[in-house]
Amino acid sequence: MNATAPSSAYSGSHAMPRRDAEFLFPLPHIPEAVGLVRRRAHTVLTGWNLPATTIEDAVLVISELVTNAVTHALPPAVLQMSRTTAEEPRALRIEVTDAGPAAPVPRPADGRHPAEHGRGNAIVTALAARHGTRVEPGAITRWADLPVT
Repeated sequence: MNATAPSSAYSGSHAMPRRDAEFLFPLPHIPEAVGLVRRRAHTVLTGWNLPATTIEDAVLVISELVTNAVTHALPPAVLQMSRTTAEEPRALRIEVTDAGPAAPVPRPADGRHPAEHGRGNAIVTALAARHGTRVEPGAITRWADLPVT
């Protein structure tokens, strides 16, 4: 799987300008991986000298996208972060690529869902300037562009 391979099927796609920095992190396919990935991403983004508010938003978006991949998709999965600094507007691209949907998890017959689930897409939508999904044979990439102010 190549997280940066071009794709033929785009939903909400927007080309990312030339990337000045890039980070790839293979995701362990366990729920405990989310905290590890958040901490590692925070360290990388801090090293890129991004504003604190951008880092906070990015870590939240990363947490939502990684949780989705670990909970609902098949391995392998990878987080890719990239940024631009030479062109305006400055942006941070966050991508999580996985091998596609896993078998659905049965839900309680009464239709109740735990309160902590189901808000990830709304959070990504609220924080990202743009976001979307790229579908390739055997892989799905969910991405979000965050403005760097």
